[in-house]
Formats: sequence, C-alpha cells, structure tokens
Amino acid sequence: MEVKNLKLIARTEEDLRVVSAHLQDSIANVSDIANLKKNKILLMQLNRFMWEDVEKGVFRKNKRIRTVLKFENVLKVHAKNINQSKKDKFLDFLTIETNKMPDNNYEMKIVFAGDSVIKVISEVIEVTLDDQGSAWETKNMPKHKEM
Repeated sequence: MEVKNLKLIARTEEDLRVVSAHLQDSIANVSDIANLKKNKILLMQLNRFMWEDVEKGVFRKNKRIRTVLKFENVLKVHAKNINQSKKDKFLDFLTIETNKMPDNNYEMKIVFAGDSVIKVISEVIEVTLDDQGSAWETKNMPKHKEM
C-alpha cells in the first residue's frame, strides 16, 4: 500500500486543531524556522511523528516525516524562551492555541515543551501542513506522562 504524504489546509480554528493534532510530538530545529516579514509568512520545517499510521495499525514501525508548516498573512511574530542564536537547539511541539482578538485578528500560539512559544498575529487563519519526501523509521515512540 502506497502512503500519500499528508497535506492539510487550515482556515478555521477547528481546522487548526486538526493540524495541531497531526503535529503533536514533532521536533523543530531553531534553524528551520523563518519569519519572512516582507512576504507576511512564517515557515517552519519539522520532523513529524506519524501518529496517523500508529493509530491505524498500518505499520509495525514508528515513522517520522519532514513537514513544512506555513502561516500566511502574518502581521507580527513574537518568540518566548527561544534562543535564536542557538541554531542547533531542538523544540518539541506540543500544540497550537488560537484566540480571536478584539480587532478581529487571530493570535496563534505555537507551544513547545519548556514554556517556549512562538506567537503569530495574523489577519486570517491560513495555515498549511505539507509533508515532504519519504518517511523514515524511528526507534522511539513519543511517550507522555500520565496526569
């Protein structure tokens, strides 16, 4: 069975929750995050854990794939607890939180482990997740602490 790469487009808060769920436990390198101010785009390349395959039971092995997360119509980007001079530091993706602001813009917080956050202010929700290339096997499945 041939696996097709995942491509998701989010235009609503509900869509963004689906994108966020697929990105859970992804890993981003600080050097793979770019704020293209003139283009009003925030780009991020992540190594995404393919939870959809684990849940389907399609594969016996855990896999990761490179994916690009793209935010468009970006007005502002703020980073918290991310040292941009440490390009080799990895960030563990947790979730994307969305909030519609009084001025009708959207505040989207990309939350990583260790209280690291990238806050994106955007005119509209226009976010794409686009898998790139082929998946590879990984020995480790992300583990979550029980509450």
